[in-house]
Amino acid sequence: MPTAQKVTFDLLRTLGVTNIVANPGSTEETFLSNLPKDFNFVMALQEASVVGIADGLSQGLKKPVIVNVHTVVGMGNAMGCTITAYLNKTPLIITAGQQAREMLLMEPFLTNVDSTELPKPWVKWSHEVSRPEDLPGAFMRAYAMAIQPPAGPVFLSIPLDLWGYEIEAYNFFRSVSTKVGPDPERLSLFAQKINQSKNPVLIFGSDISRSGGWQEAIQLAEKLAVPVWKPPFSEHVSFPEDHALYQGELPSAKGPLSQALKGHDLILMLGAPVFRYYPWIPGEYLPKGAALLQITDSPDEAAKAPVGEALVSDSALAINALLKEVKSRSTKINFKTNVKADRNQIAVKPVYPLTAKQVFDVISPLTPSEYVLVQESPSNAHDLEESGIGTINQPNSYYTMSSGGLGWDMPAAVGLALAEKESKRNRPVILVIGDGSFQYSVQSLWTAVQQNIHLVVLALRNEEYGILKAFALLEKTPNVPGLDLPGLDLVSLAKGYGANAHYADTIETIQDSYKKALSSPGVTVIEIPIDKKIPKLLGFIEKK
Repeated sequence: MPTAQKVTFDLLRTLGVTNIVANPGSTEETFLSNLPKDFNFVMALQEASVVGIADGLSQGLKKPVIVNVHTVVGMGNAMGCTITAYLNKTPLIITAGQQAREMLLMEPFLTNVDSTELPKPWVKWSHEVSRPEDLPGAFMRAYAMAIQPPAGPVFLSIPLDLWGYEIEAYNFFRSVSTKVGPDPERLSLFAQKINQSKNPVLIFGSDISRSGGWQEAIQLAEKLAVPVWKPPFSEHVSFPEDHALYQGELPSAKGPLSQALKGHDLILMLGAPVFRYYPWIPGEYLPKGAALLQITDSPDEAAKAPVGEALVSDSALAINALLKEVKSRSTKINFKTNVKADRNQIAVKPVYPLTAKQVFDVISPLTPSEYVLVQESPSNAHDLEESGIGTINQPNSYYTMSSGGLGWDMPAAVGLALAEKESKRNRPVILVIGDGSFQYSVQSLWTAVQQNIHLVVLALRNEEYGILKAFALLEKTPNVPGLDLPGLDLVSLAKGYGANAHYADTIETIQDSYKKALSSPGVTVIEIPIDKKIPKLLGFIEKK
């Protein structure tokens, strides 16, 4: 009879889950022993990088990825990026080794005590496998749980002694649906309210991108001829940001968000929670006289929304159904604009150090039409969005963390570049990251180099946590320690992991380094000093 390991890998092969991202330890070696050659093993140097890389790879390929970390300590290291994966709705099968069952009662060294509790509440399902016969079935259930909406990470704790047992070669494979359609009656009610509205507005969230509804979203916006906003802290772009109807990203605070939507009598929110608020600035949830309709694939998001009526459905399916029932609104709007082209042609005067906005203006004209942008520079996010490179007009081209937890975007960029390589799309992945964020998962650069991917890292160095200084102004908390970051040498750090690295402090050196990085496959880090001006918080909230 075959071993539990062989039967499990046969199942994973049938499911098409053949990517494993890992930082293994002693309790995981029995799982990885004699790994089949048709499985792709990606090694990372720390568990936060492991989960972040797997998250980016999963999102890029649009299918689950296996994560393998080392028992309790590895899962502890992995928790920050696991939280982000959960909020990203990324289907990961996270596995951790457990001590041999013969010793578990005495809790020996490396025992994962209460193993199923550690990752909660940030996984959809958490289970420790008790018998070798249950291993393939546990992976089948984990796969089904991970991909069913809302998708997300699951966790399996696996005693190291299970893999070598011989078990019956039963076919554990089952197919599972990944989309939930809208209730026809409720959708018709939503369509009726849209048709009756005098001045509706659309908010398009990340679920649309995940469900492949980019073109459907454009059709709905143009049929209704109404403004389109991106919700606060959106991890994806689901509507072209150079479209005539696009308004920008909503502020993330209660009062300013309501003010931004003033004058609309109906708010249709598709594919996002209501709302991701931070910081606290009081005000009404909605402007006076406005109602809200939410469509989300998450029953939890629908339940906890403080206002509005909800419909649980896949975004693309819901939009397609709405398109059949909503009425066209007469318009003279020309939906074709030159916003991105205009932003790619801004001249920059050489005043040093450059601002972040000036850096983006320098690189935008040099950026190819096909690329993937990853962002973890919170204090410069608004300037990035207002630039040519940050104006996203193609689907599946922008990614950031949904959790607010630093340390996800660098490894995620590595995973996304791996996906570009595996899928043969081969778009360069461009990561814009602050010097503070750079430190959280810097080990992922080693994986990027070893995997020979095309990654360009634009590391903006202002020697401070600029976003925290902006919050300190808003919250009126002067003299907070720990907000300055002197003495960092990003070029040396990058070279230590084998990456190409350059220090670029003039327009000419930025242009030269960036052009070389784009034209040369491999990993390049460009350290760019920027001015230390404290940004307007999130680009929306005026300092008072």
